[in-house]
Amino acid sequence: MTDRSDWIPLFPLNTVLFPDGILPLRVFETRYMDMVRDCMKRGIPFGIVLIRSGAEVGGVAEPEDIGCMAHILDWDAEQLGVLLLRTQGGQRFRIIETRVCADNHIEARVEMIDADQPMPITPLHTAAARALELIVDDITSRGEVETGEAFGNPFPAHFHYDDTGWVANRWSEILPIPLQAKQRLLALNDAHSRMTIVHQYLQQHHII
Repeated sequence: MTDRSDWIPLFPLNTVLFPDGILPLRVFETRYMDMVRDCMKRGIPFGIVLIRSGAEVGGVAEPEDIGCMAHILDWDAEQLGVLLLRTQGGQRFRIIETRVCADNHIEARVEMIDADQPMPITPLHTAAARALELIVDDITSRGEVETGEAFGNPFPAHFHYDDTGWVANRWSEILPIPLQAKQRLLALNDAHSRMTIVHQYLQQHHII
């Protein structure tokens, strides 16, 4: 593992992580177990990035160019050889170059993408924010009733329904759209553009 701050360990997956998003992970490959343990020891996040080609397990996958830092919130090792992680999305990054380490996990030299600045929800997008709040409340309530203390809330602990970027990111996570579409949303430069596309989708599918 390098000491250079612009190189980060990568975890290529068939998923797209957005800033503030919650992502549970089940880690069992030795290369990623070692990588995660090193991150926990050093108190650093790792990068989650969608796989462009290849598979999650086995060989070395080719990642997309834009990813999101994953901060470890909690972990457990209920089963020998398996780490259960609860992670939360941080800052987005752009990959400049990658390299394969001796154990076949990938590191990338990256540049961080500026975080979305807080942007109040516009009157046009109020209905989308309200619909999201209803969905989050419903999923949370059902989960708590069905599983009790074992419920792992798929949403962040703090809600920001008045912030355009936060609302756009949560919708981007839960919309039933292809992974490549989610990746394009993640790669957009600003929260307003992401919210505009989400709003159009919600209108076209009569969600709002």
